[in-house]
Amino acid sequence: MLELNGDKVVLKEATTEDIAKLYFWKFEEKEQEAKKWNGPYIPEEKKSKEEYRTEWEQEIFTGFPAALVIKCEGKAVGYVGSYWVDRNTNWLETGIVIYDNNYWNGGYGSEAYKLWVDYLFTSTDLHRLGMSTWSGNTRMVKVAEKLGMKEEARIRDARMVNGEYFDAIKMGILRNEWEKIKVQSFI
Repeated sequence: MLELNGDKVVLKEATTEDIAKLYFWKFEEKEQEAKKWNGPYIPEEKKSKEEYRTEWEQEIFTGFPAALVIKCEGKAVGYVGSYWVDRNTNWLETGIVIYDNNYWNGGYGSEAYKLWVDYLFTSTDLHRLGMSTWSGNTRMVKVAEKLGMKEEARIRDARMVNGEYFDAIKMGILRNEWEKIKVQSFI
């Protein structure tokens, strides 16, 4: 079973218990604080527990999970994920959500996302990784910038949150840019 260890977080393939916890955070937790930041402009219907569990079986390559659970202090608090934009050009879109706000603003998300991006580039021949967010989610933009992602597109007033317009933001990093960052971190 795949496990990526950082100083603050562990990324692992999901167990049945992890999936149940993430289902709670995503669909049943009363406050839904993470939904205010993670794509609040996307209408989302509640899925059955079985449908949600099935989503966790998706792979980007054979034997290569599309998502990993973020664990902090042994608890499932969120996940990192990916999906294909274009297999022909080796372009994968990535994302992260930490549902438990006790683990916000402490570097947990930055470390988890870095572990995921590093793993994707190290273990595959992907050419580019991207991510999408909105201008109201400044924390996600900062996390992506820390990893070396560049803003590639800004679509003005394309997202509406609580009756207010925000920009849609696309960011990305190419393999050769990631390799330069890895080399520079060893100097």
